[in-house]
Amino acid sequence: MYPFVRLIKELIVHRNAPKLPLTGTHVSHHIIWPWDLDGFMELNNGRTLTLYDLGRFGASGRVGLDRLLKENRWGLTVAGSSVRYRRRVTLFQRVEMRTRAIGWDDRFVYLEQSMWNSRGECTSHMLIRTGVVRKGGLVPTTEVLAALNYEGPPPILPEWVKAWIAAEAKRPWPPMQHTTDPQGD
Repeated sequence: MYPFVRLIKELIVHRNAPKLPLTGTHVSHHIIWPWDLDGFMELNNGRTLTLYDLGRFGASGRVGLDRLLKENRWGLTVAGSSVRYRRRVTLFQRVEMRTRAIGWDDRFVYLEQSMWNSRGECTSHMLIRTGVVRKGGLVPTTEVLAALNYEGPPPILPEWVKAWIAAEAKRPWPPMQHTTDPQGD
């Protein structure tokens, strides 16, 4: 089940936090509870993605996007992600999450999110492609930026992000359907 209580907690904790520039870093803190664990007694990879959701909610509020979503009846969508896991996160561990927009193109905003343990080690790092949607499809990034009163050129995307975008463009969609061997092999 989605952690609605945690979401409400994040919204309350950060409701009076200072506004952030569009590319500012939002920092949030989370505790790993028993229901976050997998069979190996570490943070479940699916729950990691859900916790990253919470960081994006906090960040969107601090840059003013949440207000625009309500006013315009827009929503947010995830259009792709890549996660790198490097350190175990276990029961009752506290993690610091950092969320920031690192750039955008005509259709999508690219976010970088990371979790850090109490020893200052990065436990996971995610690149995520998000879009603002309305009835009928994606809202062009230029329209979203104008609504946020953002002026100026977009930040230059890091080379590793550009490489990921290029690799995703080569990925077939829809994926090929595989057939199974009738003998079960």
